[in-house]
Amino acid sequence: MAISVGDPVPDVQVHKATPEGPKPVRSREVLGNGTVVLFAVPGAFTPTCSDYHLPGFVLRAPDLVAKGVETIACIAVNDAFVMGAWGADRGVGDSVVMLADGNGEFTKAMGLELDGSGFGMGMRSQRYAAIIRDGVLISLQVEKGPGLEASSAEAILALL
Repeated sequence: MAISVGDPVPDVQVHKATPEGPKPVRSREVLGNGTVVLFAVPGAFTPTCSDYHLPGFVLRAPDLVAKGVETIACIAVNDAFVMGAWGADRGVGDSVVMLADGNGEFTKAMGLELDGSGFGMGMRSQRYAAIIRDGVLISLQVEKGPGLEASSAEAILALL
C-alpha cells in the first residue's frame, strides 16, 4: 500500500552521492527537516528522466527555493556511483541531492514499486514527486502512466 498524505516518510538507509563518494544516510536525515521536494525516477540515464525530469528540477530550483523549499532531492533504485555520475553528467551541482536507493528499501517502504522486469530493469520506483514538511508527506503526485506531467517541477511549483 502506498504512503498517504499525513504519513511520516520512511526512515531507512539510502546513500547520498557526494564528491567523495557514496555516503550512507538515513532517509529521514535528508527528508525530515523543513520543506522538501522529493522526486523519484525509474532510472538514472533513462530518456524521460535524463532529458526532462531531473533537468526540470535543476532549472526550477531557484523558483522552488523562493517558495520556501529547503531541499530538493532525487531518488532512484540505482547505486550511489550511478546517481553521482548522473548528477555530474546533468550539471546538478548543489541544486539537487542525489539519493541512491540501491536495494529499493525506501521505494518498498513508500509502496511505490514498479516492476520493470518486462523491459529488463527489474524492480524500480514509480515516477512521482512529493512535498514533505518536517518529515510528513503533504502532497504526493504519482504519474499514472509513461510520461511526465503530475510530477514535473512545474506541477510541484503550482502546488506550493
